Amino acid sequence: MRVIDLADAPGEKTAWDRPKAQVYLWAIVELLLITNAWQVSSTLRIRALRLFGAEIGDGVIFRPRTRVKFPWKLHIGDRAWIGEGVWFHNQDHIHIGSDVVISQETFLTTGTHAYRRDMSLLTRPILIESGVWITSRCMVLGGVTVGTSALVKPMSLVSEDVAPNTIVGGNPARPLGTRFPTAA
Repeated sequence: MRVIDLADAPGEKTAWDRPKAQVYLWAIVELLLITNAWQVSSTLRIRALRLFGAEIGDGVIFRPRTRVKFPWKLHIGDRAWIGEGVWFHNQDHIHIGSDVVISQETFLTTGTHAYRRDMSLLTRPILIESGVWITSRCMVLGGVTVGTSALVKPMSLVSEDVAPNTIVGGNPARPLGTRFPTAA
């Protein structure tokens, strides 16, 4: 049976898109101002993210204990709420529309590995359209689009696109209903 020698695996540095010094400086800033539970200012957190290239709209709330792998690959529209402990493991771009809620402890990851070949990094972006609510402790994988005003129930794994105005849940997430029924 084959075993991939991880010493020869292409590293994650392929996703950095920035000089090593900037990536390391970001790691320090993230620890002090973004992940730090004692740093209570959403405004200061957003300023630090923008300073490192994040595109963040007006009226965004960014709670403590969050993590952002690469702020230069994070794009958030207006009035979004980012809950405590959300982790953007964004080795590729994550685009979040306006009026989106991403609740506590949710994990969004754009990366995986070529596990049958050489364990090299593979990335795909995530798109979360406006009006979406991703509830607590969900996982959203790269390549997914979550459609306008969809709702993802707690502890769901989103590995496929979610249609607009759809409630999904489970592992893997499956359609469970309509969020906003149309008037007859």
